[in-house]
Amino acid sequence: MKMITAYIRHEAFEPIRAELLERGIPSLSITEVKGSGRQKGIVEHYRGSTLTVNVRPKLKLEVVVEDKDKSLVVETILKHARTGDVGDGKIFVIPVEEAIRNRTGEEGEDVPQAHPEEEIPA
Repeated sequence: MKMITAYIRHEAFEPIRAELLERGIPSLSITEVKGSGRQKGIVEHYRGSTLTVNVRPKLKLEVVVEDKDKSLVVETILKHARTGDVGDGKIFVIPVEEAIRNRTGEEGEDVPQAHPEEEIPA
């Protein structure tokens, strides 16, 4: 299994989520984060003052999939997150040694994905 961690712009999330769902990858986690990279500080003007913002808001997207689905997920993220501008973010692919579902104690390759009979509570 692989964990794909991607730092993306907020506007890229919904197209990524929709395409992954359409392609059979419904399970993912997102976290709002702030960080800095090559873009360094951005100078903004607010109410007559100059302000340098050293960190920019991003979304951290985490998806754990079987090895065979890694390329599909990475390609989907790149398709929607790449603008060619500084600040597009990064993607990291990390091996996952083990996954265990809390509710059932189930282990192995099926754990990252939701079971067809499971519904997400509203």
